[in-house]
Order: sequence, then C-alpha cells, then structure tokens
Amino acid sequence: MPSREAPRGIVASVAPASLAEAAGVHAGDALLAINAQPLRDLIDYQYFSADEALTLTLERDGQTFTVDIQRTYGAELGITFADVVFDGMRMCRNRCPFCFVDQMPRGLRKSLYLHDDDYRYSFLLGNYVTLTNLRAEDWQRIRDQHLTPLYLSVHAADLEVRRRMLGNPRAEDVVEQIHHLAEIGVSVHAQVVICPGVNDGAVLSDTITRMADLFPCVQSLALVPVGLTSYARPGLTGVTPEGAREILREVRAWHRRLREPFGCTWLYPSDELYLLADKRVPAAYFYDDDSQWQNGVGMLRWLLDDWASAKRRGLGVSRYRKITLASGALIVPTLARLAKELAARMQCMVQVVAVPNRLFGESVTVAGLLSAEDVRSALAGSDLGQALFLPDVMFSQDDLTLDDQRLEDISKALGIPVFRAAAFSDIVRQISVAARP
Repeated sequence: MPSREAPRGIVASVAPASLAEAAGVHAGDALLAINAQPLRDLIDYQYFSADEALTLTLERDGQTFTVDIQRTYGAELGITFADVVFDGMRMCRNRCPFCFVDQMPRGLRKSLYLHDDDYRYSFLLGNYVTLTNLRAEDWQRIRDQHLTPLYLSVHAADLEVRRRMLGNPRAEDVVEQIHHLAEIGVSVHAQVVICPGVNDGAVLSDTITRMADLFPCVQSLALVPVGLTSYARPGLTGVTPEGAREILREVRAWHRRLREPFGCTWLYPSDELYLLADKRVPAAYFYDDDSQWQNGVGMLRWLLDDWASAKRRGLGVSRYRKITLASGALIVPTLARLAKELAARMQCMVQVVAVPNRLFGESVTVAGLLSAEDVRSALAGSDLGQALFLPDVMFSQDDLTLDDQRLEDISKALGIPVFRAAAFSDIVRQISVAARP
C-alpha cells in the first residue's frame, strides 16, 4: 500500500560513464525530488527529468543533499530504480472469486501474494487494472500527464455482472469510465477473463458489442479463459474444449464484421483457447502487434514462425545424441510435432515430457506456472539424455522459479545440464555443431 513517508526512489544502479555517475549519484541513494518537484514514481521521474538543467535532491545515510546536472535533449541520466513506484503499490479493493492470487498455495515468496491494482503499473508495465480504486486526483493526473495506453480488466460491460465478477458492489460503470478516458485522450487495451456461467454466452456478446462501440479508445480486446487451481473456490468451472470452440466461432463472426472497418483484428482470443479447442492458430498478420502479448496472445504463432525461420537458416547437427524438452501439458502436442522435425533434421533423439503441476494442481497445464519441484518430481530417475530444456516462462526476471529455485539448482538435482528456451531457435543454438564430436 502507499507509504505515509515522503516518496523516495531507491537507486538500484547507476550506469558507468553516465551523467548521474559523473554527478556523484550512487546505488542505494534515495532520489526525493527533481527541481524541487517531489517524485511519486518513475512517471514523475521521466516527466520532470526532461528539462536540460536539473537539480536532484537525494538522501544518503540519512543526510539530504543536492547535485546539479546539465543534460542535452534526449540524454539519459543513467539511473535505474529498485521499483517503478516510490510511494508504495496501490492495492486491489476487489474480491474477484477467480483471483489467481487467492488460488495460490502457501509458502511461496511474499511478492507473489500482492493484490496490486495500480494504474501506474498499468501504464509503465502493461499490468491489467480495474479502475475501481481511482481517486479524483488520479483521474486528473492521468489526464495531465497523458498516461496512455492503460490496460483494463473489463470482464463484463454489464454493471451488475462486472460487480459480481469483481466481488465489489461499489464498482463503477466501466463503460462510462472508458467514455471518460476517451474524452481525455487516453486509450486502453482491454481483457475479458471468461468464467463459464457468469460472463460467457449472451453476456460476452454484449461485452464485445459495447467494447467495439468504444473503438478506437478501446484499441484491442483479449479473451482469456479463467485459470483455476486446486485451491479455487467451489462453484467455479473452467472453459471446456467445446466451450472454447464456441467462443472461437463467435470470434470469427466478429472478425468478418470488424476487420475491414477497424483496420485491425481488434478481438484476440488467447492462445490457450486455440489449444483447448484443438484449432490452428492464425497467421502472423492476424495479431497486428504485441499489445496483448502478456495475455498469451500470439505467443504460439511466434513459436511456430520462429521454428520455420530456424529451418530456413539451417540447423546443423546436434552435439547431443538425446535431449529432453519438458513443459506444461497444454503445449506438449505442439512441441512434440516440432520436436519430431528437429530430431530428423539434427540427427538426434528428442523426448518431450508433459510435467504435471503438483504446486497448483493438475488442472493447471500452462508452462509458466510450473515449479522446479514439479520438474524434479516428473523427471527424477528418467533417462533425459545429455541435456534438458525448460520453458523460459518458468523463470522470473530474477531467474527464479515460483518456488525460488534457479536453473543450476534443477541441474544439480537431476544431474544433467539444464537450459532455458523461449523458442526452438534457442534449442538449436545450444545443441548445434557442424558435426558430432
């Protein structure tokens, strides 16, 4: 939650030979203000550091001091911060029955249990927010600093259904809120998490219709099936294969109506819906850009196109006689098909293993929610060949799995070299040689 202390941006690092280093700024310093303007977050830092003549107010070892910097237009100061907000994260006021944070087991690192709903993270990092905790001054700031685009969890255009989805009887009308954003020149990328029996069917059709009416303010809309773990509340159900096929049928009808007038696809089913429905993902042009990437939109097409590009460049021969690819069960049929081609072209055995999710429950089949212990439990004692490849999405920016293990920990436990791979081209680069030794 926001801190009652004066906001301070903790300096994580200072780039060598940068303006900040020359001025004497150190890692660990707290940046309080620029040109006497207090800084609440990275947005303020970027906004107020745009001047050429800067006076930075800092704190070190309890002492406040200032440094002066003269910069040319466009020159970076070279400061990286420990967090993008300096006054504490804005927390969520909702009680969504499908909230994934509330479906997590105990014992994981504290940061995974944060219920954030901070519009600044939305603007800076693409996090989805609900707008239910905005104050008048927040709306004014969004307008004054032109914080666009924002990423918005709509879930339902119908007010009562959305309040039920959010577990918040005081949630305001999201359609009216988007109208207001349009008036102040702020656009949004929206998402709907589909909960069967709650916001699918006629409710979903109404939501798509009303969001389409708000184009171009609503620049895109993603449809994502609800994720349910073994810790989910009773009464919730996931999207079935037939349910996914029905959603995709409706989406195709919308595409026929909207693609030409909008000049873009606009309505994007997540990759998970295509996998659930056992349908081929569309071609690359369908995805327009990566604005909905964090919702798992377009990742599978990128994986397939990456493999096609790797084949065109040439693969070489594998340095290993056998390798293993391990991932979540949902993507394994696709990986197995590509692995068969890889094995034939690179003259090696490629084993693909679906790793059951013991941390969240076996109903969770996506790769990004596997833990190191899941991998160890599934693979210990197996013949994995000479190298194991794990999905890159298993690891955080700090190179940690959900259960705080690193790649080398998994390698040590299994007694085999372990590598991260975001795509098949990563695997090719790791195993390829001109000829076997």
